[in-house]
Amino acid sequence: MFYRPSEGHGLPHNPWNAIVAPRPIAWISTRGTMGDNLAPYSFFNAVAYTPPQLVFASTSAKADREGTKDTTAQIRETGVFCVNIVSHDLIEAMNATSAPLPAGADEFEHARVAKAECETISCPRAAEAPASLECRLVQIIPLLGKANYLIHGEVIGIHIRPDCLQDGHFSPPDRLARLGYRDYCSVTETFELARPEDT
Repeated sequence: MFYRPSEGHGLPHNPWNAIVAPRPIAWISTRGTMGDNLAPYSFFNAVAYTPPQLVFASTSAKADREGTKDTTAQIRETGVFCVNIVSHDLIEAMNATSAPLPAGADEFEHARVAKAECETISCPRAAEAPASLECRLVQIIPLLGKANYLIHGEVIGIHIRPDCLQDGHFSPPDRLARLGYRDYCSVTETFELARPEDT
């Protein structure tokens, strides 16, 4: 099969959402004048070591947020955000925070997610997340298409849940990822692979 995205795929479901996978999930918390917010994003990844940096993309918009979503609106307002890493035991809460609640609704309360304060920024974080990354906004880049934005952040503070540190390595019990459509995976099996320069 071959198709041009601009001409449609002719399938019951868009395959693009599932081709680039698995994708880690950024469970992003923000605080603004309308209150605290928590929402998952699967167009997300780390992009640099020093200083540590990451990006995520926000797509589509809410009628009550002037051409974007609550997360991007509050990052524009404050210049900070926190990325919480999701493990399998948090999947139901993560999914609940994807509900299209009105602007100003607190998804922490809606999904019964324990809240803690960040250290370097005025922002909440998910207290039970395996890791939380406190970020300073670097830039918001408009992407092709309506209401598509790439948010670039510098990580300026890192929380690691104590049980996720094993022999000096970050080692959570699992890592949740999005596969596309309504499919997810829980990564529990890992292996080491030496680089050519290691041999």
